[in-house]
Amino acid sequence: MPKGFFNVPKAVNEPVKSYIPNSPEKAAVLAAYKKMWNETIDVPMYIGSSEVRTGNTRTMSAPHDHKHIVGTYHLGEAQHVTQAIDAALEARKKWANMPWEHRAGIFLKAAELIAGPYRARINAATMIAQSKTIFQAEIDAACELIDFLRYNVQFMTQIYSDQPASVSDIWNRVEYRPLEGFVYAITPFNFTAIAANLPASAALMGNTVVWKPSDSQVFSAKVIIDVFKEAGVPDGVINVVFGDPVMITDIVLKHPDFAGVHYTGSTFVFKEIWKKIGENIHTYKTYPRIVGETGGKDFVLAHPSANVKQVVANTIRGAFEFQGQKCSAASRAYFPKSLWPAIKEEMGKELASIKMGSPEDFSNFVTAVIHEGSFDKLVSYIEQAKQDADAEILFGGNYDKSVGYFIQPTVILTTNPKYKTMETELFGPVLTVYIYEDADWAKTLELVDSTSEYALTGAIFSQDRYAIVEATQALQNSAGNFYINDKPTGAVVGMQPFGGARASGTNDKAGSMQNLLRWVSPRTIKETFVTPADYRYPFLGE
Repeated sequence: MPKGFFNVPKAVNEPVKSYIPNSPEKAAVLAAYKKMWNETIDVPMYIGSSEVRTGNTRTMSAPHDHKHIVGTYHLGEAQHVTQAIDAALEARKKWANMPWEHRAGIFLKAAELIAGPYRARINAATMIAQSKTIFQAEIDAACELIDFLRYNVQFMTQIYSDQPASVSDIWNRVEYRPLEGFVYAITPFNFTAIAANLPASAALMGNTVVWKPSDSQVFSAKVIIDVFKEAGVPDGVINVVFGDPVMITDIVLKHPDFAGVHYTGSTFVFKEIWKKIGENIHTYKTYPRIVGETGGKDFVLAHPSANVKQVVANTIRGAFEFQGQKCSAASRAYFPKSLWPAIKEEMGKELASIKMGSPEDFSNFVTAVIHEGSFDKLVSYIEQAKQDADAEILFGGNYDKSVGYFIQPTVILTTNPKYKTMETELFGPVLTVYIYEDADWAKTLELVDSTSEYALTGAIFSQDRYAIVEATQALQNSAGNFYINDKPTGAVVGMQPFGGARASGTNDKAGSMQNLLRWVSPRTIKETFVTPADYRYPFLGE
């Protein structure tokens, strides 16, 4: 039992390394990249204390060189999912009762392992598996993941310290129990940090987890698993399964001990999960927690007072970093007619300077999209825009998948504010622009708010404070993360808690105390020191 009130190290955001020429971090990550590129790894499932290899494997390759195989991973069947659930429930008996400071110590150690000996490896794996440039890998796989782990521990202690009032003869206290059962974590391909945080945040609060990573992220997920094991996460606390996602999800959601889902991915899949939970609600011992961050159709809106260079630089970063494969990526833009000629000229000049290719070449700003399915979908929208009377390809529009899944940063100009690519989440390097009349600023705010089913991120650019106030109020329901004179991507843990509403998710704000509160079930304890021995109250007297 604890023998003190313990203070954890104060969380600070991990500094982003520069990777400038001749820097030690550049040499280290390139050496790790080369080593991992020339190896072929075999990734088992991790169930309890076992590494499970079924022999039914799939290969892993880099999106920017899809013929190059970097490894294989083993697919599970129904019995493996059941085994993972059983392992989680068995591990819960000890893990839920482990003193909180020891759970904290494990995940703080994981943060330091990533900050130090694993940094080059986890960044290189993310460059290979997800075709991220070194900067995108550094801010994701290293810095954001370290921040999640550090800040989650600090948030946990803040939650535990939130206690009710007591009086001299009554002591009231609240304990924050883990959920009764197990948590199911489903993670996406695009952020290594999210892939680690979704199972880790629930586990930190005393829960045990069945984790299904994206098939397109298994290569870097293996590094996460190695870090957690070295940090001391006990067997069975985080169980990792691969395989048919529908099969895995169906088995998990039919189990009576299912206690919650922590999800990042598509809106459609999340709604289907929610529906299945509703259909199975009479099966469960408790009401499951449903936490999800889903899609986005994120906007950039420039006021006539905006600075053109700032608008263009941040729109390009917001739309085309990591090939637009961020749920927060700018994918629709609204520019005023008075500024459009200057914006168009500046954007054309800047886009012409962008290089595209392998992330191993640090001069490349754009690399490949994640897989052939994504490539083909994006190409279909680009080709359709070339045919439609109310749209034109203003910049880019070229693509090639002979070596990797490369799509040139593409800007579509439309005269129709409800054009398909203004409303549909594409998840790629495609930005659609609509030009509005300066006098229609207020109407354009209504248009921005009503165009999309999503409400994840959005950015406005203006030097007019009255216009900023008007937009902030008019767009209050349009984005859970709202940016003023900045790009709509790049939320920092501990500074900008991340999440959106509408079809963008439950807005439980990853990187904040609000998210961790979803993984506990409070119990109030009242202790009375002098207990009444007579049922009669004073009012009963004559």
